Amino acid sequence: MAEIAVAIAVVALIVLVWGVRRIAALEHGLEDPAAALTPLLEEKHRAMLTDLHTGLTQQGDRLGRHLTDSSDRLSAKIDQRLDQIAGKVDERLDEGFKKTNETFVNVMQRLATIDEAQKKIETLTGSVVSLQELLGDKRSRGAFGEVQLEALVRNVLPPMAFELQYTLSNGMRVDCALRLPPPTGLVTVDSKFPLENYHRMFDREVDESERTLAQRQFRADIRKHVDDIARKYIIAGETSDGAVMFIPAEAVFAEIHAYHAEVVEYANAKRVWIVSPTTLMAVLNTARAVLKDVETRRHIHIIKEELGKLGIDFQRFDERMKRLADHIRQANQDAEEVQVSSRKISQRFQQIEAAEIEEKPSANVVRLEPDRK
Repeated sequence: MAEIAVAIAVVALIVLVWGVRRIAALEHGLEDPAAALTPLLEEKHRAMLTDLHTGLTQQGDRLGRHLTDSSDRLSAKIDQRLDQIAGKVDERLDEGFKKTNETFVNVMQRLATIDEAQKKIETLTGSVVSLQELLGDKRSRGAFGEVQLEALVRNVLPPMAFELQYTLSNGMRVDCALRLPPPTGLVTVDSKFPLENYHRMFDREVDESERTLAQRQFRADIRKHVDDIARKYIIAGETSDGAVMFIPAEAVFAEIHAYHAEVVEYANAKRVWIVSPTTLMAVLNTARAVLKDVETRRHIHIIKEELGKLGIDFQRFDERMKRLADHIRQANQDAEEVQVSSRKISQRFQQIEAAEIEEKPSANVVRLEPDRK
């Protein structure tokens, strides 16, 4: 619109200047301006208006065509821009859909993993409940301790170093007997699992007096187990002077040593050593090291004999190696002499081929005189 207004103003200014100049020329050339000015001015006015109308019409047409072209170009640019925007939008939508799909797949996988973990947790919970029910029975607790003791011993010691369910001379059967070298001798290990009063000590549903009573009963249970082991499984002249009481639960073992030191001192006085799975593993590893050392010392004479044989074999090997070295040196020398002879023979053949042999009279050859005529 600004371009149209400027064009119209320019055309109007040009027409106005042209009309003023024409009027001035007419006024200067007429003798009677009053008589001839009116028709002429009307004619020029009409011509000026006609020219102005024609110019405005042409300018309007040009402006219309310009606006049409501009509108077409603008429409084309707008369409192109809209196509570009539509392409970008489609691309972004595709990317967003792809990312959304990937996120959905990941979420489904994680949900599947969570479901699997939930199933395992439920299975583990059932196993824990079953284990608690199993350990609720005294015989089941005893069997559990014996199985755990057997697994630990079998994983550390060789078969000849222990015996399970060993019967002593007094008719008592111990869970495990360790055969260690003198002066230690036979060490008995028995599993005990005082769990009932231990659970009552930490039961929140009972009052403080019952928990205190359970604590005293727990100490009494430990003392009774110590007395039984010392009376049944320590025999002078047959076993070592001490025995081992195996507690198959680390928590129970920690409770005894942390808060019931008097029970531990009582057991030590009775020559009964209280151990847990972890401490028993350390004891078994120590026993294995002792057994290995004893076996090494027991077979030290065999080792010395074998070392002596090995020394003789090595001496024989050294002598044979020296003879072999002499043979190699002699063979090297012979090879050098053969090479010298070969070189001389080759040179002689070359001289023969080149006819370089000098003729020498032989002592056994008789030269004949030429025939006399």
